Amino acid sequence: MDEYQIVELVKDRYRTGSLEAFHYFLLNGTTIISTESYEHSYQHNSSINKQVIGYVYNDRTTLLSFLEFPTLEWYIISSPYLYKKGYVIRGYSPFGPAPLPNLKYIIYSIKSDTRYQFQDTLVIELVDLDVVANNLNLPKILSSVLGSKLLSENKINENEVVKIDKQMLSQKLFAGHTWADAKSIVFRYYDRIERELSKEVFKISVAYQQVFRPYRVVYNTKTWEQVLL
Repeated sequence: MDEYQIVELVKDRYRTGSLEAFHYFLLNGTTIISTESYEHSYQHNSSINKQVIGYVYNDRTTLLSFLEFPTLEWYIISSPYLYKKGYVIRGYSPFGPAPLPNLKYIIYSIKSDTRYQFQDTLVIELVDLDVVANNLNLPKILSSVLGSKLLSENKINENEVVKIDKQMLSQKLFAGHTWADAKSIVFRYYDRIERELSKEVFKISVAYQQVFRPYRVVYNTKTWEQVLL
């Protein structure tokens, strides 16, 4: 399946009501199951982890900035990349009990809950995990935080994940802004209507495209046709 077919599959699952909040896996490009169903299946078929090619995060929002920059709103990049590289996080993780060596895509599906003009909007953005990880310097950050564990042990704890995320988020990759600062600026522009930030938002938007390279589709949830946001 190509990117368009994957996004259409996610949209169709949402349309039929089989995609609710939050965590799902895409298996072999044809099936979407909840992470709970995946973990249950793993107990009987330990090779199912090799079928996972996509992680789908589904949510709702009342904010226009979430619809415009969905990948900027969530920090779920490092954990799936760790699983792709062969690690498993100790304790609870939506990514399950085993590495996900064939994980390729992260798909964000966000429906607007607002009662205003975007109430019937569903935004889906698909990103290539390797492309995003490289642009976020995650290989270098993992090496810095994990050190020799890269070669000796595949289980990592939550504190190590926090350290990785802290380094990732501290980088000024969005037109000279950190992740949190860029998120704040686009929120102020779109949801607080601070229009004097338009030039900064434009620069952040350009950087957003360069870092995440998202494949983006917007649907009207009444007609299920593609629209512009």
